[in-house]
Amino acid sequence: MITGACWKCLLLSFFFLRGSAQNFAQTRFICTSVPVDMDMCTSSMQNSGPTEDLKTTILQLRETVLQQKETIMNQKDTIRELTSKLARCDGQALLEIPSNEPKTGAPGTRRKETATSKNTMGDLSRSPTAETLVQLGQSLQALKTRLENLEQYSRGNSSTQANSLKDLLQNKIDDLEKQVLSRVNNLEEGKQTQKNDTEQRGKIESTLTNLHQRITDLEKGQKETRPADKFQLTFPLRTNYMYAKVKKTLPEMYAFTVCMWLKSNASPGVGTPFSYAVPGQANELVLIEWGNNPMEILINDKVAKLPFVINDGKWHHICIAWTTRDGVWEAYQDGILRGNGENLAPYHPIKHQGVLVLGQEQDTLGGGFDATQAFVGELAHFNMWDRKLTVGEVYNLATCTNKALTGNVISWSENNIEIFGGATKWTFDACRQIN
Repeated sequence: MITGACWKCLLLSFFFLRGSAQNFAQTRFICTSVPVDMDMCTSSMQNSGPTEDLKTTILQLRETVLQQKETIMNQKDTIRELTSKLARCDGQALLEIPSNEPKTGAPGTRRKETATSKNTMGDLSRSPTAETLVQLGQSLQALKTRLENLEQYSRGNSSTQANSLKDLLQNKIDDLEKQVLSRVNNLEEGKQTQKNDTEQRGKIESTLTNLHQRITDLEKGQKETRPADKFQLTFPLRTNYMYAKVKKTLPEMYAFTVCMWLKSNASPGVGTPFSYAVPGQANELVLIEWGNNPMEILINDKVAKLPFVINDGKWHHICIAWTTRDGVWEAYQDGILRGNGENLAPYHPIKHQGVLVLGQEQDTLGGGFDATQAFVGELAHFNMWDRKLTVGEVYNLATCTNKALTGNVISWSENNIEIFGGATKWTFDACRQIN
């Protein structure tokens, strides 16, 4: 007969075994035979070995059940916390929907519109003013450059009226820069409304338009009074459509000297300052610095390497002289002979009836431009003679010591040059650059 204490012991063991049977599939149980007339509790106490194992197992089961219960409680707390946070997020999303938004329609559509109306990454480009800030900055820089050119030219031709206008334009530009800076700060702080943004943009654009027109009028006035050779060509980008064309063609020549002022910091290679093509020969006469190669002069596809180093962002005067007799050539930089040679297309005259292009290399007559060979920089005072200039004449040209010679084949004059594709003309006086 089993006593009450033993019944409790067996029932408790059964409860723990049943509640955690799946977690102890690998647990080993020990069974011990007990006579019918023997008290089980007494028998267990008499067999100390199996009893100890059973006690250990029961304690492990109890500990496991308690751990599982604690884990379940923690998980319930976590679930409640996440549910609460999710509810708060949903409530916040509903509050962010604009008040003027229709309450009808698919919820997914409304949520999408709300998300796009927010600016979580600090992107200001959706504001009308912000979209034009870059353009305004570029316009200001262009106007400042034009004003500097006008300033430079007016130094030697100053008058009270010119100085007054110059100061007025400079003050206008300074005010515009302050307005743009103020606009950027307001956008970053987010203190301005959409209406204020639009009004401010309109004011800035209106002022820029007026300033642009006044500088244009001033440039036109100076163009009418300045000498025809006081200008430069600017090629700001490496393209296959920006170039200038000399209206006159070359005669047949058995010797020549070509001189010009160049300014560039392009790399690698400044490109092609000029090229002359004739029917059947695109490389009749070409000056080119392409890639990492040194500058070269090509005559009838024959090549000579020139010792020029000009891509330092400064103005340099260069001259190349050549004669068909023995193909003798000379190269001058800043009035100094830098190199010479011979056997450059000897006894080959420069052919006539060709096309002379500034800023591009021709692969066909008057075209076939390659952007990788385009000249990037500024060019001025391109002159050509049908003879070799002397060392002294070249030096005088580079240093402005005496009255500059004018090319008897090609002379630098606005009337002789056509520009295409965005190349621009600016007021320029080479002698004021070096003095």
